[in-house]
Amino acid sequence: MKPLADCRLYTFIDTAYLAGRDPAELARQLCDGGSDLIQVRAKGAAVDDVRRLATAVLPVTRAAGVRLVINDHLGLAAELGAEVCHLGQEDFFDAGFTRVGQLMAEGDRPEIGLSTHAPDQAARAMAADADYIAIGPVFATGTKPTAAPVTLSYVRWAAANVTVPWFAIGGIHLGNLDDVLAAGATRICVVSAILDATDVAAACRRFRRKLG
Repeated sequence: MKPLADCRLYTFIDTAYLAGRDPAELARQLCDGGSDLIQVRAKGAAVDDVRRLATAVLPVTRAAGVRLVINDHLGLAAELGAEVCHLGQEDFFDAGFTRVGQLMAEGDRPEIGLSTHAPDQAARAMAADADYIAIGPVFATGTKPTAAPVTLSYVRWAAANVTVPWFAIGGIHLGNLDDVLAAGATRICVVSAILDATDVAAACRRFRRKLG
């Protein structure tokens, strides 16, 4: 697997956008299109349901050399051997953690990504030794309808100040991607603009071409 610093396109298997599709087949399409990381996100689902979903996807991502990211469930990520676990502010800092090393023994721990919505949160995430951070939501997004957009100003701040790999996320599509890249982003997360596409692999390729 390529280093996180060399990853560019971060995609999702989100149960809110699955629409009856087979998750393993969707994972193949995302991998074929050039995804570097694929997150399994199933907000509100029981952990057993997340386990079944991730278990179906993991052989596909592993064969393609793509990192599998488990959203929220660190214990499950470690149990399955997923490469990454992504945690929100509430799952990490609000739960009393200040450093990634407090989560579990280093040898058993996946890489950790942390969501951030403001410069002070990004600074705390870097100090906590997060392997990567998410910067967003840049634009309004249906995946988090109550979250206020952080706008391109936070992307510009991240480009100037963040010293770990970071991904711009939230409402990013081909129509606004040039603005995101011009603000300094080199890595992006894309949810609906890919999952709602008629041809998922082709949609990924269009984003890859823009990313270079």
